[in-house]
Amino acid sequence: MIREMNIDDHSLIIELFKLTPGVTIRDSDSIENTKNYLKRNPHLNFVKIIDNKIVGCVMCGHDGRRGYLQYLLILPKFRKHGIGESLFKSCIDSLQKIGILKTHIFVFKQNSLANTFWKNKGWILRDDLNMYSLNQSVNDNA
Repeated sequence: MIREMNIDDHSLIIELFKLTPGVTIRDSDSIENTKNYLKRNPHLNFVKIIDNKIVGCVMCGHDGRRGYLQYLLILPKFRKHGIGESLFKSCIDSLQKIGILKTHIFVFKQNSLANTFWKNKGWILRDDLNMYSLNQSVNDNA
């Protein structure tokens, strides 16, 4: 079953982060920041439940013109069963309902698993732009 993520899922989502290689928990993943993110982006964040446990999640937001997938996490033993695709498609469908037709995801270059996943799903690797970040938080590198 896929359902909308809610703030009561936060501690379970953090555990999913901890069990996913390459994912770093940052200040921006606090319960307060997550609560604000879910409030700003209603009907766009989802979890996959199997046997009453969260085995995957996707977080998604938008700026009014473009959608942005923030995380797509699946417990390793549940990968390669279509869960990741069904989760991100839930986001894409919800974005389309509010008129947003283009979506981006940022993937670390060294994350070969994620890069292969997105390429295999038909997403296009952009090489025509650079991403710059300004970080004003001492404890948050993203």
